[in-house]
Amino acid sequence: MSHICADFVPNLHTRPVPIDPWRVIRSDVAFSDRWYRLRRDTIALGDGTVVDDYLVSERADIAQVVAITPEQAVVFVRQYKHGIGEITLELPGGLLDLGESAEAAARRELAEETGYGAAAFEPLGALVHDPPKTTNRIHGFLARRVELTHAPKLDPTEDIEVVLVTVDEVERRLRARELDVSSTVALLYRALEALNRRPG
Repeated sequence: MSHICADFVPNLHTRPVPIDPWRVIRSDVAFSDRWYRLRRDTIALGDGTVVDDYLVSERADIAQVVAITPEQAVVFVRQYKHGIGEITLELPGGLLDLGESAEAAARRELAEETGYGAAAFEPLGALVHDPPKTTNRIHGFLARRVELTHAPKLDPTEDIEVVLVTVDEVERRLRARELDVSSTVALLYRALEALNRRPG
């Protein structure tokens, strides 16, 4: 049973349980590739218990864009994702290159995958990707009044269909739970909140 934090429950007369970060005793590289690095940590838990095979995936951060056309359509990409073996509908985005800012990566990925661009990119904040097992975050951006400026420039492994979905239809699909890529769902809700605060 999970603990309920007293900060969120009025009149709860118990003290919050102190939580200490785990202590890393040793860390080794189990696997390393240009796209992916797997780390094997030996860790001491808060109560002193030692776990000698905790695996952590080290990957670059990701940038994703909620891009909206002047006609109030959201730009999606439809593509096959081999990890789950399915075709997904999600927001355009990808990994940050070494030394690249999140906004620069968002602009680059939107242009490469869809051919769209915009003058201004508004940050939507960062999402923690998979906190127990990965180190990276997903940085979201909202781009309003995007324009198609050129044909997409895809990598050899990418086979992408650009799909435009009206904002009203996006809201319907969210309510119907028809969109299931977690970062796409979360960033769409953040973008819709920003649009409600400042339409346009």
